[in-house]
Amino acid sequence: MLKKSTFSLGMSAILAGLACTTAALAASTYSAPSAVLTVESSNIGATTTLGGTVVPYKEVAFTAQMPGRVVYLGGVEGDWFKKGDILAALDNDDLLAKRRAAQAALAQAEANWRNARVQYTRQVYSGSTMASDNTGMAMPRMFDRMFTMPMSDMVGNDNPELARRAQIYAQGTAIDQAQHSLAQAQASIQELDAKLRDTRSVAPFPGVIISKSVEKGDTVQPGMPLLTFADTRTLQIKVDIPARLVPGIKKDMILPAKVDVGDTRIETRVAQIYPMADPQRHTVTVKLDLPKDAPAGPGMYAEIMIPDITTPIKSMPVIQKSAILWRGSLPAVMVVGSNKEPELRMIRLGGLVDEKTVSVLSGLQVGEQILANPAQSAAAAGWRELGGPEAKGVNR
Repeated sequence: MLKKSTFSLGMSAILAGLACTTAALAASTYSAPSAVLTVESSNIGATTTLGGTVVPYKEVAFTAQMPGRVVYLGGVEGDWFKKGDILAALDNDDLLAKRRAAQAALAQAEANWRNARVQYTRQVYSGSTMASDNTGMAMPRMFDRMFTMPMSDMVGNDNPELARRAQIYAQGTAIDQAQHSLAQAQASIQELDAKLRDTRSVAPFPGVIISKSVEKGDTVQPGMPLLTFADTRTLQIKVDIPARLVPGIKKDMILPAKVDVGDTRIETRVAQIYPMADPQRHTVTVKLDLPKDAPAGPGMYAEIMIPDITTPIKSMPVIQKSAILWRGSLPAVMVVGSNKEPELRMIRLGGLVDEKTVSVLSGLQVGEQILANPAQSAAAAGWRELGGPEAKGVNR
């Protein structure tokens, strides 16, 4: 009996205190009235809040293309680079030595090609079908040309004209082989130049290093990560949306979002909708552009309010955010009664309609009048306007 009496006395004290507070608020508010608003209605569809991640618009992950030792790093995380600046470099002494050898082979191939052209020209204008053409004295050579070659043609032992054409063709083949050797030497140099280029990581656009996986002196193998580079001046929100909600989203649609910094609410634009859903999670990745002045950074958490087309549109009361008072996590408004005196009434909030208005699930009716800006005495009593950490703008 003692415990029951104590409990009854405690509840009576709490109710009396709340009644006193409400009366004080009403009296103080009435003594300093503010503008009166009429609760209006708006057709509002259901929304679903999904979590996403802030990502850079451009991001590149550099990996090692050649084995070697890291001999240069352009900076650390957060350092800014211009397009074309070297971010990281590997040692290339062995590749430079191979390139010098390839240049020597190229010079030799060029010399062989020039010699083949000269020999072809000689064969065309002063060639001979006789094996002894460049041997012997003047009289044997003259005897061969005047008697031996004509007699060989007459008896059918040889065809000087056919033999001459064959020698010219052979010299032309030598030119082709020299050209192929020259092209092969040039290709070897181009291959080495490509490998030398792969020993350096160059900034493809202006940006900053957001993470690095190696330090100067580390030995790497092909495929090992070096660093991640991104342009953080333009940011996006990347979110995975259930496939059933994707038909309600179109490119360039404006969707409300919230970022962690200061519980800031901003408007985002749908920039990209992936054409295929994830086969395991059955979600579609969507990217949304953030405004230039958005207080966000890569990797931060963000929330997107996605329209749910599977739920019918309802007409709901909407009020200004400035008309809401908070005590802890309890929202309330000052309703103007029939006697023209304001009274405190608890309400249940829905989602944000825009930057200044919010929907009401229960506690208010369309057409009722409320104070637009409650008096300062309400704040002095422990209540405050919407906008603090408790003012999440979600269903309560």
